[in-house]
Amino acid sequence: MVKFSEIKNKRWVKILGSTYILILLFFVVWMLFFDTNSFLIHKELNDDIDALEENKEFYQNEIKSDKAFIEKMQDSNEIEKYGRETYYLKKENEDIFLIEHEDSIQEKKKNE
Repeated sequence: MVKFSEIKNKRWVKILGSTYILILLFFVVWMLFFDTNSFLIHKELNDDIDALEENKEFYQNEIKSDKAFIEKMQDSNEIEKYGRETYYLKKENEDIFLIEHEDSIQEKKKNE
């Protein structure tokens, strides 16, 4: 059986047993895991920042497309065309016929 004094005299035990090394090790563990500004909290915050930046890009692209749509709708003919195509609006004494192809009917059933 190995005696405690033999283990105590080993080189790696002397190095790791040094007061400075123990304090440094304690400090590193504390800063990485337990501190208010720990590495784990910073990682979560960086992930949140990345997600928010992706959302920002998405909404900026949406704003650009909406501005283009609004600019396009300044023309009264475009407004009428959009209303007829989207909401099936019609003028008086006018009939609207909706033509659906078999392909589009099957896709609607699959999507529902």
